[in-house]
Parts: sequence; structure tokens; C-alpha cells
Amino acid sequence: MTISPSDMARILDYTILGPEVSQSDLSAFIDSAIELGVGTICVPNSMVGLTLKAQDAGIRVATVAGFPHGKTPALVKAAEARLAVQSGASEVDVVLDIAVVKEGDSNRLLQEIVAIREAVPHPVVLKFILETAVVSDEAIGIAVNALIAAGADYAKTSTGFHPAGGATVEAIEVMAAAAKGRIGIKASGGVKTWEDAVALVAAGATRIGTSNAQAILEGAPA
Repeated sequence: MTISPSDMARILDYTILGPEVSQSDLSAFIDSAIELGVGTICVPNSMVGLTLKAQDAGIRVATVAGFPHGKTPALVKAAEARLAVQSGASEVDVVLDIAVVKEGDSNRLLQEIVAIREAVPHPVVLKFILETAVVSDEAIGIAVNALIAAGADYAKTSTGFHPAGGATVEAIEVMAAAAKGRIGIKASGGVKTWEDAVALVAAGATRIGTSNAQAILEGAPA
């Protein structure tokens, strides 16, 4: 497929997460995001209030909840999401309880997703992480349909922190087939090159999460 560097930049969720991110790291990251023209940055929840420069430049601000393990109660994730929005985030990437995703328990998934959606209604964008590297294709389909039923905006592959791996073309194809255009699909985890990103978009991804935005965009063909 053909996609321009500027169009690719607009669907990138340029990400800086981890326990050692400092204010100076964040400041340099925001300058880089503005220079690259990315559509969204994803930053630690505690640092959302430090992103005004990015917001003023027209960049959407995302953060995470229940990250990276997903094993906090749904109401705690909901509180995290609500606080992030109060601090200036317009998007929240939430880690689902991965065991529940693996089990394909749609009722429990719906309970969790609805609790968080009620805490941060539209127009806040909610993306839910499935950790697809450890989930069967059948369970991915069940989770995607639960997300659609509960009013989520995106299904997302991975945290990028799981040792099993991140986004794959195969997982994106399964998610896109289940979604049938009814929900966005975000590929995240291990996306490092222009070729990686293009392959995932061709498979059905509508957002790309990456900490390698500069390398991806610099790898675009001349």
C-alpha cells in the first residue's frame, strides 16, 4: 500500500512510558513530537499535566490506566482514567484483565469496559489493550466484540512490556476481521521501522503506537 510520511505521522501514537521518565525527558520528547508532526503522544499518567506545549501545538495527549499488567480493579482503572482526563488527556489506553481476555469471558469483559466508559464518556477516546501475543484468535474476536458493544473506541494489541511480544500482522488481521470497521484498531509493541508500520496499516491498523516515531518516519521512501 501507499501512505505518505505526513499521513503516517498523523496516525502515530508517539509513546514515552516507563518508570524512569523525567521532566527533562518529557520536555525533549514533546519537542521531538512537534517537530515530527505526530498526531498523538502517550505519556505517563502522572505527567499528563506537563503536556500543555504539545496540546497548544495541536497534538492529542493520551495516557495509560491499569498499566502494564491490567490486574487492578476496574474502578481503580476508571479513577485513573478520570483523573487523566481532568489533567488534560483526551485519550486513555487501558489494560484489560488479560486473564479474562484469555478466557473469552465476554460478561466480565463487558463489566470492566462499561465501568471505565461510564467514568470517561465520549468524546474521550478509550483504547483497550488485549495483549494479543498471549491470547487466542477466538478470544481476540470475543474481546473485540465486547469492546464494540460497550462503546470503546479502539482495540489495541499490546502494552509493549510483555515478554511474549507485541503487535503482529496476523493479530491485526484477526482484530480487523472481528471489528468489520466498527472500532479502531491500534497496533503497538515492537513497531520500529517504516516497513513494520506500513505492513500493520495494510493489515487493518488505524493507529500505530511506537516509541520509534523518528526512525519510522525517517525510513519512509524518498
